[in-house]
Amino acid sequence: MENEKISLDDIIETKPQKSKKKRKLWPIILYVVGALVVALSIFTAVVWSDYSGSARNGETVTVTVKQGASVSAIARELENQGAIGNGLFFRVYSKLAKTENLYNYGTFTFKNDIGFEAISDILINGGAKAETVRVVIPEGTGINDYTKNVNGNKVIVKGIATILEDAGVCTRDDFFAALKEFAISGELLSATSDKAYYRLEGYLFPETYEFYFHDSKECAKLAIEKMVAETEKRITDDMRKKAASMGYTINDILTMASIVQMEAGGNSSESIKQMPSVAAVFYNRLKSSAFSTLGSSPTCYYGNSFANDDGRYDTYKVKGLPPGPLCSVGTDAINAALYPTEKTEYYYFVTDKNGKFYFHKTGNEQQATINRLQQEGNWIYEYFD
Repeated sequence: MENEKISLDDIIETKPQKSKKKRKLWPIILYVVGALVVALSIFTAVVWSDYSGSARNGETVTVTVKQGASVSAIARELENQGAIGNGLFFRVYSKLAKTENLYNYGTFTFKNDIGFEAISDILINGGAKAETVRVVIPEGTGINDYTKNVNGNKVIVKGIATILEDAGVCTRDDFFAALKEFAISGELLSATSDKAYYRLEGYLFPETYEFYFHDSKECAKLAIEKMVAETEKRITDDMRKKAASMGYTINDILTMASIVQMEAGGNSSESIKQMPSVAAVFYNRLKSSAFSTLGSSPTCYYGNSFANDDGRYDTYKVKGLPPGPLCSVGTDAINAALYPTEKTEYYYFVTDKNGKFYFHKTGNEQQATINRLQQEGNWIYEYFD
């Protein structure tokens, strides 16, 4: 039976074998860690040499920055002319240093070993001063023009494209080209509908802006980026949560808000005050079996500025909300769409020429008020051609 017993020698021989296996892992671990340290050191050295300019040869370079050029275009030009080694590093630096919107246009001459900080300083304080123009985008403005017929008088309401052209920012053609090329990305824009005639309609926030003044497609692109960024800033997480709790997307809410904006008849204190009640009227219609469609007159004629309009926005013909907003809307209209007046039984409303609102439960009540206003000479009627 002795050959079945485990001897002391066997135990002594087994332990060193396990230790040898463990020891074999340490060279691999040390190699991987060392490789990572070396790689990180090399990357840091590359970034630092580009940032400080120490890797450059001290040659004089001439860099031309076009008016209205983005920081990406500027970084690319710097790299192409040998002023820096990597445009991406300069863009990141500009972002962190908050200088990306401060660079001027013009022709700059300097040595290529001065580093990012000195280059940035030259771009800010040298060259020609970047001209900007103040532009007001009113609430209720669409991307394109539309014609409003007020008691037989045609009134052209300028769209954003025309406003920017009049201001010298870009031509209408440049604006529409930049609009078409704009990348649809991010949580907000991804919610837009591809059935909308302009996917960015309603997503160019109405505000007073400082736009680059160069009558170019690049300036059109920068203007669009700025307006979209403002919308992204204004649409909060609380708004998204509220929309979801109502069973709507943000695109639906902006669409309803645009109807409220155009139907409420302006931005007077009274119209702003009544926006939640106007929103309630249209929500009541959406929920009522007595109304097969929403029946909003601005939606009826929105498509007229499009040559091949198929009536998809016309809420006298199609059910539910249109595929997207009709115009750019302000915060008051958005809040009205999110927080309509509760527990109302109104399905109609009308305003007089002084902007006073009258709400009604039935079509007969609505018509009686219209008749009275007409007799008093206090009637105003708008429709869209």
